[in-house]
Amino acid sequence: MNVEESRDPRVRTWAPVCRAVALLLGPYAEVVLHDPETDRVLEIWNPMTSRRAGDPSLLGELDELDPSTQEVYGPYEKLLADGRRLSSVSAILRDDRDRPSAVLCINLDRTPLERAAAVLSAFGAPTVGRPEPLFEQDWSERIQHIVGGHVRETGRPIDRMTRQDRLVVLGRLDEARVFAVRRAAPVVAEALRVSRSTVYGLLAELRAQSAKD
Repeated sequence: MNVEESRDPRVRTWAPVCRAVALLLGPYAEVVLHDPETDRVLEIWNPMTSRRAGDPSLLGELDELDPSTQEVYGPYEKLLADGRRLSSVSAILRDDRDRPSAVLCINLDRTPLERAAAVLSAFGAPTVGRPEPLFEQDWSERIQHIVGGHVRETGRPIDRMTRQDRLVVLGRLDEARVFAVRRAAPVVAEALRVSRSTVYGLLAELRAQSAKD
């Protein structure tokens, strides 16, 4: 059916809107205009199946829609026979007497979105352990790794660390022999956003407690 030649006033009225949506989201969106009285397709833009205008809508849910309480439904999921998942919305369209005259359905193919999400997840997720020999001599990298690990572990940013948090971090840095490097204390202080004297004081306290134990 040629939309421009259609004698159905509903198609002539809503065709520009349907065509605009199909163009914007194409080729991944199917736009369908249904007749709720006859349960048939009035027109379809960018069809994803063999359905054509005049075919049965096969939308059993049309009988259950209550336009008096709701006019837009979804997004809800549909599944095509080829396995593609769709996100769909349906809207009740009214005539000039405020009566439901058509149902507009937009079916968006989620396949490209799912593929993109899979690609991004693969990029974002490390697949192997950290190659420690590469960082063995990089004491500044070890500082960042240990401090950052504690932040992620506790969920507390550096500027909200408690005194106990700092003691735990300094203990781990000491175990990693970071303080064997002469220039390490100022770098640790900068990473923890405290003064060097605070680092030295906490480290002395930590080592004194270890000596007692």
